[in-house]
Amino acid sequence: MMVSAPLDAAAPQHDIDGTMFLINRDWRVSRYYIPERMRQAEVKGQVRTLREEAAAALEEMYAACKEDANITLTSVSGYRSYGKQSTIYSNKLKRVKTKAKADRYVARPGASEHQLGLAMDVGQKGKTNLSESFAKYGGGKWIRENCWKYGFILRYDEGWEDVTGYGYEPWHIRYVGKEMAAAIHEKNIPLESFMLLLREEQLLDIIIGDK
Repeated sequence: MMVSAPLDAAAPQHDIDGTMFLINRDWRVSRYYIPERMRQAEVKGQVRTLREEAAAALEEMYAACKEDANITLTSVSGYRSYGKQSTIYSNKLKRVKTKAKADRYVARPGASEHQLGLAMDVGQKGKTNLSESFAKYGGGKWIRENCWKYGFILRYDEGWEDVTGYGYEPWHIRYVGKEMAAAIHEKNIPLESFMLLLREEQLLDIIIGDK
């Protein structure tokens, strides 16, 4: 089959500078990859750097949460370089002794969405310990119900472990843009599963368009 449209249109999961790039334990990025056009989001918290588009969306979302629910969301961890992720993984490995145990909790360098500059670990003022209990807090509940409106998805939801390769993380959100976030939210499926559906639709559109 000849495909005349750009590859990124048919397989956006391979466009590393796009918002739909797929990264997990199987699909990794180079140690040399650094996103362009990053800045610190003007929100409360610690590591606040994201890509420009994601930072703007995060600011909009945090402001909406404060207005709607009077809850102050905080930034716990945004962009992380390959080297930073390597240090985090090495420290975990030293504590738990085996790679199998370390992999349960921490992504290996190159396998973390944080390196894309599109992921944020979210906390709530006074509650930033990144545990499953975040889902029970007001901020965690608000994020689950509303983050898609601002272009974010809950990346590692409960019950998706076999697909995503990661445990339940109600604090970890990923920017994909408002249109895609709405579609993923509606289907309520992991990004990996959604990308398979999207690829089929995109290829079909290209084939039909070439006829």
